[in-house]
Amino acid sequence: MTQQSSILDRRVEPRWDIAERPDQALQEQIKRELKIPTVMAKILINRGIRDVPTGRDFLYPSLDHLIDPFLMADMHRAVARIWQALDSNEAIMVHGDYDVDGVTGTALIVNTLKALGADVSFYIPHRLEEGYGISKGAIDICVKQGRTLLVSVDCGITAIEETRYANEQGVDVIITDHHQSGELPEAVAVINPKRPDCPYPFKELPGVALAFKLADAVYKNRSQDLGAVYKNLDLVALGCAADIVPLVDENRVLVTYGLGQMECTENPGLKALLSNLNLRNKRLGTGQLIFVLAPRINALGRMGSAMDAVTLLTTSNLEEADRISQMLEQQNLKRRQIDEQTLYEALEMVEQQVDPERDRAVVLSSDAWHPGVIGIVASRIAEKVHLPTVLIAMDGAQGKGSGRSIPGFDLYAALSRCQQHLAAFGGHKYAAGLTIDRDRIEPLREAFLATVGEMLQPEHMIPQLYIDDEISLGQIDARLMGLLRRFAPFGPQNMRPVMVSRGVEVVGASEIVGKNHIKFKVRQNGRVLDCIGFDLGHLDYRLAPGEANLDIAYMIEENEWRGRKGIQLRIKDLR
Repeated sequence: MTQQSSILDRRVEPRWDIAERPDQALQEQIKRELKIPTVMAKILINRGIRDVPTGRDFLYPSLDHLIDPFLMADMHRAVARIWQALDSNEAIMVHGDYDVDGVTGTALIVNTLKALGADVSFYIPHRLEEGYGISKGAIDICVKQGRTLLVSVDCGITAIEETRYANEQGVDVIITDHHQSGELPEAVAVINPKRPDCPYPFKELPGVALAFKLADAVYKNRSQDLGAVYKNLDLVALGCAADIVPLVDENRVLVTYGLGQMECTENPGLKALLSNLNLRNKRLGTGQLIFVLAPRINALGRMGSAMDAVTLLTTSNLEEADRISQMLEQQNLKRRQIDEQTLYEALEMVEQQVDPERDRAVVLSSDAWHPGVIGIVASRIAEKVHLPTVLIAMDGAQGKGSGRSIPGFDLYAALSRCQQHLAAFGGHKYAAGLTIDRDRIEPLREAFLATVGEMLQPEHMIPQLYIDDEISLGQIDARLMGLLRRFAPFGPQNMRPVMVSRGVEVVGASEIVGKNHIKFKVRQNGRVLDCIGFDLGHLDYRLAPGEANLDIAYMIEENEWRGRKGIQLRIKDLR
């Protein structure tokens, strides 16, 4: 394959998908009764708002909007069993998962049960030695410690045999999990809104939010002071944001209040972490949670054991919190170095092995890769080449794999059609994990490429840029900025609004900053605004000084530089 034909050189123009014109009567009603500009009313309707009360709840989320936790199937049974353990001073173990959702949820249950005087410990499996979920080894540790109740967080819905084993050992199990369910384990209670018989109306709560609902129910059952539960909303916000769940309904309420809680957190571990990152007492958004805090919590679980991460979020010792937060920083630096090396190697393999004219997917393997980082790298490869990607870290006769998809393509369904080549696999539409024997890698590659080639539609191959509305630069003022803040926190199903302005003029010369970012100014009817386009340096040729027929798609954000605040347009695309 020649250098010129490399898939890494291919650039696909995104398709601008501009929101349809909404129902005008509804738009006018929302605009009038909520006293907001037309563009804001249109964005609300784009978010699925169909009446004024729902729009008001969206713009002004309140803890009063939270749903009664006792609507969850088995919640009464779980609460009764926990209070039985508290009343008789039984020893309890909380068993979590090693990602941020599992770590924060585990910490929340430990913190809230400790506040009620419980004898409670926690356990997180070692990613590399034990893998995901409840194991018989974990049950044995529970028995050895004399603990007779195990509460799972963010795992356990598939632990049929393990739960049966726990019952045989005299350990009762309460499962809280948000993953898809089939046959339910024979546990005391299974808290999962996705189980078919659960009447709970909101199905998209992550593990940490289910932990919060359980703690909320335990405290409400005996009229305990809910302050001990609600002070952990900072943990809920961190886990929700990191797990990339839809930021709508209850998740939106929890993250909104959790972000506020984090700015004045009492949690020693979060205090230490925020201080080390120079984020104490600063306004935080989901971006800081996802890209700054979460990777540091995740680093321990990715590189080995996440037990210290839970200790960080449950300790009352400031010195211990500071020591662990420093360790997290070191582990995260190590993780980033491994990330970058793995990405470099994977990109070289993509260039050598992937034919852009023929291949519609990427499957790569190496004995040199760390299984804790291949998910991150697979995500970056999929984003760069815009193809479903599977990376496999080999260790002896077997390998651990991670797959990431592209918008609209069902990765899980594709892997399901290739499962004869896999020792095990699981996941969902956009992300999956797998275990594979070494001699099945090549057959998997052939089968997966063929399957994706059959399933992939032409529209999957073109990135989409969803645009909320067309506006003029003159409409962007302090009031609009204030109202846009009402749409936060941003995340899946509530992304930061993207606008388009047409026929703007380039003012002066553009410049390339950082690795591949463009900075420039635009003018329209006398209004001049700063613009930055991250990783859009390849579009610099379109920014000739004085160019007066430029269409820009962008997000509006507040930029602070050397103590001065101003409005900046973060460019998504330009034509």
